[in-house]
Amino acid sequence: MCSSDLRRRILVDGLNALGLRTFEPRGAFYTFPEVTATTGLDSDTFAERLLEEEHVAVIPGTAFGPSGAGHVRACYATSYEQLEEALVRIGRFVARARG
Repeated sequence: MCSSDLRRRILVDGLNALGLRTFEPRGAFYTFPEVTATTGLDSDTFAERLLEEEHVAVIPGTAFGPSGAGHVRACYATSYEQLEEALVRIGRFVARARG
């Protein structure tokens, strides 16, 4: 498995494990998890609060048009360690949002 495949697996599997439904991307360095069903937050609020509270940056899906509502875009073009740390932080945030 090449390094980009492993990074994709880390992020896709990690987000799905957190309850953020994420499909397998093909040929990109981005995932597009659905966040509203799990957290009750729209994509803009999710992205803003995740950055403020856990210092993890994602792009609201609405930046890509109306069909992106309820999703965020997350990049996995970074180190394994940073992806794993981001998943820990996203997990804390999702747990609080569900709370």
